[in-house]
Amino acid sequence: MSTTIQEIEDASLAPYAVRHGENAGRIYDEPEHPFRPALQRDRDRVLHSKAFRRLGYKTQVFVNSEGDNYRTRLTHSLEVAQISRTVSRSLALNSDYAETLSLAHDLGHTPFGHAGQDALHRLMRSYGGFEHNCQSLRIVSVLESRYPSWPGLNLTRISLAGMMKHGKVYDCDGHLESVVALRSGVSLEARLVDLCDRIAYLHHDLEDGLDSGYLTLEDLRHQEFWQNAYALCVDLHGSDFANSRIPLQIRTVVRALLDECLNDLMKHSSESIAQSGLGDLSDVFSLQPADLPIGNSPHIQERLKAMHSFLKQNLYQDAGVKRMSYRGERMIESLFNIYMDRPDLMPPHIRQRVEDVGLQRVISDYISGMTDRFAEKEFLYLNAGG
Repeated sequence: MSTTIQEIEDASLAPYAVRHGENAGRIYDEPEHPFRPALQRDRDRVLHSKAFRRLGYKTQVFVNSEGDNYRTRLTHSLEVAQISRTVSRSLALNSDYAETLSLAHDLGHTPFGHAGQDALHRLMRSYGGFEHNCQSLRIVSVLESRYPSWPGLNLTRISLAGMMKHGKVYDCDGHLESVVALRSGVSLEARLVDLCDRIAYLHHDLEDGLDSGYLTLEDLRHQEFWQNAYALCVDLHGSDFANSRIPLQIRTVVRALLDECLNDLMKHSSESIAQSGLGDLSDVFSLQPADLPIGNSPHIQERLKAMHSFLKQNLYQDAGVKRMSYRGERMIESLFNIYMDRPDLMPPHIRQRVEDVGLQRVISDYISGMTDRFAEKEFLYLNAGG
């Protein structure tokens, strides 16, 4: 019998990695593909979904209408996928699996960033709440409509388990209970994606904050992490760096910070895994997430904490950023209350789920799936003359 592509791919992985051939199947049975391993198909399905495309018009930090060059949920997800794939390949982990989880990790986010999520959670507090990880699972297992024989994307259970945080799903998503039971622990790939998500947004929010003017170089000149990276760039590039325009200097320094962080992540994780004695995936699942032998060295962890503290004080809590967030919250609250009073204003294919999961959950599904610009357009249209 000839060796399949899936078997070839799995043979290249470390014994403690997630394997294509051990994916726990799909909720709805379907034949395997002759040329694409199971977890590669999961990645492709997320990549081709409508929910993924909509991330291009959802806020990361800056509302989409604020400028064309700032990162969105889509560009952030692609950047997380790229660095997760690089690191996972260096550690002989399943890069297709890591990429799937990276591309899917923000699917459930609302318009207008974390402020939108907080607003929708308040509105849904008496109806099961709103949480973007639970919503991501709901999107890939119910709300996406791409196949005639089943709802959702029919991802493998191991991919659904990797997307699931703390074993939590909405009460209306009983079809995911088999995945909750499967989720006995966290894989190295899933832990890696969480780390790469944080690494990506810290470095890229720093760059976007400087581009926007909410952060200034004067703010950063007294930060040790910036001083060290700037000095490194001077040593590496000399007069080419010194004579560059300020925006190019900023990108060069941020890239140096990111490179240092990722190189450290790969080196420190490789050493930690070698010392851990992990034998197979069951050994990985037996550990608590915080005890998994993957992560940055203490020195870089401290640097990341310093970056987060700086961004929280100087960017995330900035009055201008808060005003953008507040505006988004008000629009979501208005739309929710309008649809509660007039559900007939939602499209028929949306309303047809009301009998199964309740009006509030349907409204939450509808609003959370909106892009920034569609939510604003709907808000303005429905409140015209109000």
